[in-house]
Amino acid sequence: MTWDEAGRVAGTGFRHPSRDNAAVSDFTKPLGYRLITGPDDAEFCARVSALLDQGYQLHGSPALTFDGERVIAAQALVLSHSASPEAPMGSAR
Repeated sequence: MTWDEAGRVAGTGFRHPSRDNAAVSDFTKPLGYRLITGPDDAEFCARVSALLDQGYQLHGSPALTFDGERVIAAQALVLSHSASPEAPMGSAR
């Protein structure tokens, strides 16, 4: 897979996850949904654990893939409604 200068997979509109995660970290309000990706190591587990400590809940099973060098993990997490009272049901975030 080849990446262009803008962080997209060459020939597609898909962006590299690490580039997108950098933009997500600029948000000041907690997001209702997070997808954490990265090498399956202690740092990845610590990132997921930190979000669990902030009130997020695991959403589904983790996904694993191999990039030719290492195992890459992905885990979806959602913020419960009680942890995010400022957003009424059905509203866009």
